[in-house]
Amino acid sequence: MPSTHPLRELSLTDLRRRTSIKWREHPDDVLPLWVAEMDVLVAPPVVEALTAAVTSGDTGYPHGNAYAEALADFAAARWGWEGLDSSRTAYAADVMTGIVEAIGLVSGSGDPVVVNPPVYPPFFGYVEHAGRTLVDAPLGEDGRLDLDALEAAFIRAGADGRPVTYLLCNPHNPTAVVHTSDELSAVAALASTYRVRVVVDEIHGPLVPEGFVPYLSVDGTEDAFAVTSASKTWNLAGLKAAVMIAGERAAQDLARLPEVVSHGPSHLGMLAHTVALREGTPWLDDLQADLAENRALLATLLDKHLPDVRWAAGPGTYLAWLDCRELGLGDDPAAAFLEQGRVALNPGPTFGEGGAGHVRLNFATTPEILTEAIERMGRVVPPPTP
Repeated sequence: MPSTHPLRELSLTDLRRRTSIKWREHPDDVLPLWVAEMDVLVAPPVVEALTAAVTSGDTGYPHGNAYAEALADFAAARWGWEGLDSSRTAYAADVMTGIVEAIGLVSGSGDPVVVNPPVYPPFFGYVEHAGRTLVDAPLGEDGRLDLDALEAAFIRAGADGRPVTYLLCNPHNPTAVVHTSDELSAVAALASTYRVRVVVDEIHGPLVPEGFVPYLSVDGTEDAFAVTSASKTWNLAGLKAAVMIAGERAAQDLARLPEVVSHGPSHLGMLAHTVALREGTPWLDDLQADLAENRALLATLLDKHLPDVRWAAGPGTYLAWLDCRELGLGDDPAAAFLEQGRVALNPGPTFGEGGAGHVRLNFATTPEILTEAIERMGRVVPPPTP
């Protein structure tokens, strides 16, 4: 198959025709680099499969376990993980729904759930909606897990004897950190010591070009859950479907999941995700190459237009966590970039402790849009006084 460039195929005019939230939330003079949608066309095998299904009227209810089986084969081929047993899986409408269902299997109302801010904002909203109590274990200044803070949070959360759950983001959103095998092994050891049940969001995992370690592939994670989806990697957010994966000992908990939860994904969503995992890896290789180029371009643009911004350029997502505290734009620089620069970014404070003075930028767009956006942002910041 000839090489393609998924992030080079659409113009700004093409993208303005879209009706999804990324392109309709803000006026047309705003460049949207916020929500985690990519500016790509859907991978051709997925388009072909969906077109055939709709054309033939195959638009009923989903059946079978093909999605989990495709994920198991992808994990073995891509990550060298042979331990994903498709018989220890279940389906949910999307990753956050699956996470809440997993938390519900191992905890009760009011029980503590530990999170690592700054972190994906729905972690807070969904945990609170589930009636659980949030306990923070903030990341270190380097954006990585702070194991001492995590241990302290486990102790604090379990002080009154309630069961503790830990909601881990792997790779981490928004810092784009890819947790190492040693870090995940340390997490598993702490969880075992303090009898904490771990639930892991791994939706960004397939985006990592190399070095991604599935949490359940680490020793000592048999009582944990992972929840993932092909949606982030193949830009299928509008075709919802997620897989819940249980460790060997957690399978008995997963067996208690109400059967109706599996009604959440649509047939077309399950089909799209299965085909993406089975036939979409050449497209993914091309996407990863484009993202690497965009990440390098972003570094160059920031050096030129916003040299006081700091970021770690992690490979775990197509999201950049930008430290703008030296720019003098206050706790929410995204507001200034939107109002004065007409660039939409995710506000750092919504990611919890450690988010003030930061923004999250989605660089999964064309080089032209990315360049224009950073130039606009640069003009928001006044030049230094001579």
